[in-house]
Amino acid sequence: MNVVETTLEKTSAVTGASPLFELRKKIESGTVTAGVIGLGYVGLPLVKAMLKKNLQVIGFDVSQSRIDKLKKGVSYLRGTDVSVLKSACESGSFIPSADPNILKNADVILICVPTPLVKHQTPDMSYVEKAAETVAGILRPGQAIVLESTVYPGATNEVMLPILEKTGLKHNFDFFIAYSPEREDPGNQNFHTAVIPKVVGADSPGVLNVIRSFYEIFIQSVTPARSIAVAEAAKLLENIYRCVNIGLVNELKIVFDEMGVDFWQVIEAASSKPFGFTPFYPGPGIGGHCIPIDPLYLTWKSGESKIETRFIRTATEINGDMPRYVVERLGALLDERFSKGLNGADILIVGLAYKKNTDDLRESPAEEVVRHLLKRKANISVYDPLVTEEEIAQSVFADFPRVEPTAQALENFDAVMILTDHDAIDWEHIVRHAHFIYDTRNATKALTFGAEKIVK
Repeated sequence: MNVVETTLEKTSAVTGASPLFELRKKIESGTVTAGVIGLGYVGLPLVKAMLKKNLQVIGFDVSQSRIDKLKKGVSYLRGTDVSVLKSACESGSFIPSADPNILKNADVILICVPTPLVKHQTPDMSYVEKAAETVAGILRPGQAIVLESTVYPGATNEVMLPILEKTGLKHNFDFFIAYSPEREDPGNQNFHTAVIPKVVGADSPGVLNVIRSFYEIFIQSVTPARSIAVAEAAKLLENIYRCVNIGLVNELKIVFDEMGVDFWQVIEAASSKPFGFTPFYPGPGIGGHCIPIDPLYLTWKSGESKIETRFIRTATEINGDMPRYVVERLGALLDERFSKGLNGADILIVGLAYKKNTDDLRESPAEEVVRHLLKRKANISVYDPLVTEEEIAQSVFADFPRVEPTAQALENFDAVMILTDHDAIDWEHIVRHAHFIYDTRNATKALTFGAEKIVK
């Protein structure tokens, strides 16, 4: 805590004049009210974690449909049980609303909105801007605003802060800002919000201490970052690390395929080393709202200083080319084994979501795979037990037949192409009845039969 903040808090103990001191008191006494903007994959788990620690929570989302479902205890996110929210709504401990004025009652507001890319791979900050404008409309002394959306270094101060300061309230005296990047992993049952360590960054030591103490109410481990920019950059590093390592193994997969070496066995062997090696796995491409997008935030930002991010661009290009590669390889395999290429071939794609055990189609590599298959004039059918008909109908997969992989149905396909390795799929059944399987995810690794009809 710096000298100015210490003085302010000492003075406020007598006069009650310091908003930061008053916020600290609310947090320490457990009377703080939290607000969450954006009740999606990030915001909703935060709400649940806070309610478990008996915090008063206000949830704001522009979708009235979402609000109505939450009040009824009905989930709109697969794998997210919201039944507890119905009783929380009834007791008044959770107030979901599509009316932004409800946020006036929140002491700490967490912004959890999308930050996609637009044309030319530039960040779309419009959601953050709209959220900041929403907060500016209700901003009062004593509130803290924490951005959780993934952004480029400097974005919190450059984009969000100026909008809030237009209110005439003074930053670091009337209101406070911080940054704490989300670390949700949809579909991963081993980690939930409360046990995932949280990075929190602020440009003022006093604000950092207060916001850190807020998160420590419902997060087991909080790691302080000494500035907002450090916390913003840490989030990008996490996903750039994954992006470039996945790019590496994807490139090596292509190399070892040409050599006739089973790269999945190579990874298994290398993973026996207890130090200096972390396994990453190849696939038909990368998807979701993090790995394909986050590294390009830094690429865009560094371009302002004319600094080239060659490593990131190379990895992104390799990963982006994998859908084409797996389609080309499938065509070559069909020609080699059955003297039949992709033209007119009947292909069943198993798995549409971007990762296992989720229904999330965002940036799914399956989208590019089907586009390449169509260019090769293949006949495509699709199957994913986790993705709803409604979601498929609104996606690029809408025009393809949805086929349950029954024994009889599998007889009609020249090849099954596995793009997502959901645990809910009966892989043994598929291998037993399919003519040929191209397994891009090593989903069939545990099977002890059918090796003659599987290529990975």
